[in-house]
Amino acid sequence: MRAEEKFSNLPLDFWANVRLISQKAGYTDRRTGEIKVPTFNEIVDIYASLGLQSSAIFYDGKPTDFGTSLVEYFQHRATLLKYAVEPNLMKVGQARDLFEQLYKDLRPQCPIPINRQKLAQGAPAYFTAIINMLIEENLRGRRCNYSPKELTAFTYDQAPFRSLSRRTDGCFPDVINPIAVWEIKEYYYTTTFGSRIADGIFETLLDGFELQEVRESMGIPVKHYLMVDAYETWWTQGRSYLCRICDMLHMGLLTEAIFGREVLDRIPIITKEWIMMTE
Repeated sequence: MRAEEKFSNLPLDFWANVRLISQKAGYTDRRTGEIKVPTFNEIVDIYASLGLQSSAIFYDGKPTDFGTSLVEYFQHRATLLKYAVEPNLMKVGQARDLFEQLYKDLRPQCPIPINRQKLAQGAPAYFTAIINMLIEENLRGRRCNYSPKELTAFTYDQAPFRSLSRRTDGCFPDVINPIAVWEIKEYYYTTTFGSRIADGIFETLLDGFELQEVRESMGIPVKHYLMVDAYETWWTQGRSYLCRICDMLHMGLLTEAIFGREVLDRIPIITKEWIMMTE
């Protein structure tokens, strides 16, 4: 999933309105279970209940250009998640089958991490392993750090200039001056949408702001990817956080968000872009 140009690089007050309206109207419609698209009347009522002015959104009986853009974005977000994200998310059995097929076909040398589950659920971290295998196949021998054990840093004049606050899940070509970093969120065995998963989204938000500052202060076009899978966790329980991921993407805090099976199509394309950036 890539950002729609129409909703990219919009001012921060647009996203302040998106967040406030989403919080008060709800991210999903409780009656239908669909992603919520608030109406102008709902938005006006929400602002009135909070003692806020809604004239920038709806004035003299008509929506403003700003208000029209807000509702169009909510419609775009709902459509994108329903038709581009939900069909790509995998359940654990589907992820296992895809992992086993790729492992057989590609004969990987890259790391195949093991998940942290106990007993019968202990197994390869399927989605992470799928991503690693696809990256290795498409980089064709080029160096890549599949599991950084240290903080990502950017240098200037052979000295540290910026450093991220957190370790990423992978970077190309390495942790020093990478041109691409990625985070992976696979939660196949989660039974409730807990704080650990919610915290993962906020961590991605922090990384996005730090990488945005790196781009602006250093002129380094580092790419930032979030790769997500687990149908039950993200679609059944966590659609509000899928909305937040969509918002981060359009705010410019992610280069791309990639969901489930979508890695099969997107990783060959994005790795070609990485290679071109290093040649």
